This record gives sequence, structure tokens and C-alpha cells, in this order.
Amino acid sequence: MEMKEFNPKSRFSNRVENYIKYRPNYPKEIIKFLNSAIGLTKEHIIADIGSGTGISSKLFLDNGNQVYGIEPNVQMREAGEKYLTGYGNFHSIDGDSEDTKLESESVDIIISGQAFHWFEPEPTKKEFLKILKPQGFVVIFSNRRKSSDDKFMNEYMDLVERYSEEELSNSLKVDLPSFFDGKTIYKEIFPNPQVFNLERLIGDLVSYSYIPNEENTRFNHMISEFELLFEKYSNNEKLIFDYETVLNCCKMK
Repeated sequence: MEMKEFNPKSRFSNRVENYIKYRPNYPKEIIKFLNSAIGLTKEHIIADIGSGTGISSKLFLDNGNQVYGIEPNVQMREAGEKYLTGYGNFHSIDGDSEDTKLESESVDIIISGQAFHWFEPEPTKKEFLKILKPQGFVVIFSNRRKSSDDKFMNEYMDLVERYSEEELSNSLKVDLPSFFDGKTIYKEIFPNPQVFNLERLIGDLVSYSYIPNEENTRFNHMISEFELLFEKYSNNEKLIFDYETVLNCCKMK
């Protein structure tokens, strides 16, 4: 395997269209929670590290915040710029977690969505401490498939595990207590169920970088199995897909 295949700054390039169309948004309750938990106001300046297609930035743009979207992948960054084209308070930057291109002590809150687990911990920590103002917070949130006793979700996850290209699914897995040097981490989980038709089920599935793409010989057989699973559990050609949003926040400075 070539290193460029594992590189998180490039590996989603051929997944962008599906990522935009089918990945779930984040629940608006995140803003209400942060209003209460850390005193978030619309005056706070936000840096969204690994802003991707703009899903995470939109939450805070709608809250009235100035948001700097930091994204190294050109396809993802351009998709985010297009998605957020109507927001004058969005500023797109070609940077990454180790070099955001932001000035020292220039942001109140750093946010990061699905991208955080790809970051190299030590250089990222150094950069975060540089760009955060005193009393600054880091807020990390991501959507995950919910573990439950639901028969559909259990069979779905069994298929995902069977078809995952294991060598490509190994992310860096940043250890949060170590990253935050033992500071208090506040955690909240938000229900984020989605209504899926077959198109969205397949589109969401193939937006993940560890799932075989169309060029893989296993692809068509994989799609057939997921189609049969959908037919087994759908009602009126729809089903409820259990996502949940996991949020961690910490006062880093």
C-alpha cells in the first residue's frame, strides 16, 4: 500500500460527492448545549479544523459566528466553499491541524468534526495552543453508528466489518485525555437518527474511505448484499438509521 492511500489529506478525494449528498448533518442541539456549557455566543470566533465539506461549520455560521474553515484536501475544501457560498462569515483556508495559517491567540473556540481522529497529536496540540485565546475551548464532535439491539443495525455493522478494507480503516485515534493533558473533558451524546431510502443507505456507506469503491472487484457483490438487507428491514422503502452525535469539549488554555 502506498502512503498516499493512507494519507488523510487525500484519501477522501474520490468520496466527496457521496460525502456531501449522504452524510448526516449535526443536530442543532449542539449550539444550545454549548451556550449553556461554555457560554458560546455569536461573538466568539471559531476555527473549524478539518472543515471538509462544511457540515460542521454551518452549525456555527447559522449561530452568527465568524468561522475559519481549515481544510487541506482541495476537493473537500472547494466543496465546502460551494456549500457555504451564501455565508459572508465563512473564511476558507488551505491549512491543516499542524499549520492552520491563523495568527497566535486569534480564535475563541476550536471545533473539529469527523476529521479529528486523523490528526497527529503533538504538532496539533502545539498549533491549537498557539491559535487559541486565553480561556479558549476545543470542541470535538462526530456522528457514529449507534450500537444497539436493533436487528437491522447489527446486521448492517456485520456487513460493514466484513467489507471494510482493514488496512485503510486504521486511523490515528487521538487519545483525548493525553491530548488535553489530563484537563477536565465534558462529554455529551445527542440522538441523531436519519431516515434512509436505499439510495441514501448506499451513498452513506460508500462515502467512508475504508469501504471498497467501484473499481474494487468486491463492490457489486457488496452492494447486492446491502440491497437485500434494506429490502428485509425497510418499510415503505424507508428505514430509520440510528446515528448519534458524540461531543467532547475541554478548556485547553
